Amino acid sequence: MSDRIRALLTRRRATLLTVAVLLCLPPFYLDAFWLRIGLFSMAAAIGAIGLALLSGTAGQLSLGHAFFLAVGAYGYTWLAGDPGPGLPTALAVPLAVLMAGLAGGLFSPVAGRVKGIYLGIATLALVFLGHHVLLTAESVTGGFNGRSVPPLSLGGFTFDTGDELTVLGVPFGAEERLWFLGLALFALTWFTARGLLRSRPGRALAALRDSETAAAVMGVDVARHRSAAFVVSSMYAGLAGVLLALAFRRVVPDYFGLVLSVDYLAMIVIGGLGSVAGATAGAVFVTALPLLMTRYADQLPLVTAPGSAEGAVGPTEAARYLYGAAIVLVLLYAPDGLHGLARRARDRLRRRRTPTTTQDTVLPSPPPSAAAARPKEHTP
Repeated sequence: MSDRIRALLTRRRATLLTVAVLLCLPPFYLDAFWLRIGLFSMAAAIGAIGLALLSGTAGQLSLGHAFFLAVGAYGYTWLAGDPGPGLPTALAVPLAVLMAGLAGGLFSPVAGRVKGIYLGIATLALVFLGHHVLLTAESVTGGFNGRSVPPLSLGGFTFDTGDELTVLGVPFGAEERLWFLGLALFALTWFTARGLLRSRPGRALAALRDSETAAAVMGVDVARHRSAAFVVSSMYAGLAGVLLALAFRRVVPDYFGLVLSVDYLAMIVIGGLGSVAGATAGAVFVTALPLLMTRYADQLPLVTAPGSAEGAVGPTEAARYLYGAAIVLVLLYAPDGLHGLARRARDRLRRRRTPTTTQDTVLPSPPPSAAAARPKEHTP
């Protein structure tokens, strides 16, 4: 291993360690509002990474992502709650993720044979079907009013405000405790997704996106890889649904509608298709913007506080207008999204820092040869 590669790996490890330490600090300094934004953003990032693998890497359009989030959220609530099996919450989490994967597996034959807008319309039916089931299956879902979410408990440690906990003089409530759980789940999602993209299946999915015919000629099983991508994306969405349920502490059917699926599409488009970092950036942007505009609505022009006069633009609607405009700008001027913009800015900064090694120097002319220096002798 060369010194340059070793130095690069050391720098990356130092960067990851610094980022990890910085992400652990907010519970000690920020109030509950900012921690909730972080929790919702981490949950959205997990789901957006799953959709990025499906739409950005495999090239499959899905409008049913909200359905699989609902399966994860309600699956955990039912498995760990009453009415329900009443399983330990630590067991209910992976089972809920597997339920979302099973739901994706049941739909995977369609995903393996249908592509493009046709798959988008097919997955759109899942959202309406799921919403109808959530409203009518009251014994499982609680109907229109939803259900309370049992708090997660791991090894006797509960992620709620039931018992008093103080760390370094800071009282740790539900948001502070869930922050570290969200960080752990997000880190797991981040590294597994990046590992998948760099593996042989990830390269096969990228080949499918670029050219299905060329991928088939190279020996890629098109239907099987499409189905597998759909199942993996569903499991990521199920995990995001579990974290959302724990953060909200109550699940209601109206949250898991078509608007949520469109929000996730906006996340991966704004962040950059096929990029884990881009999906994360897009998720933070789309999730945090309406919450911030709601809090500071009285200080923003043309935006009124929630519950104001009819016909006024509320913070939620204004936020949708803004990231709708962001989608248009990204499609026109930055098709690779925020991730592409950051990469180009980083490359430009590196070029400026790199010293110029070429200098405009005038090389001395070589001395004339001996034959050219003396005059030609005439023969007699």
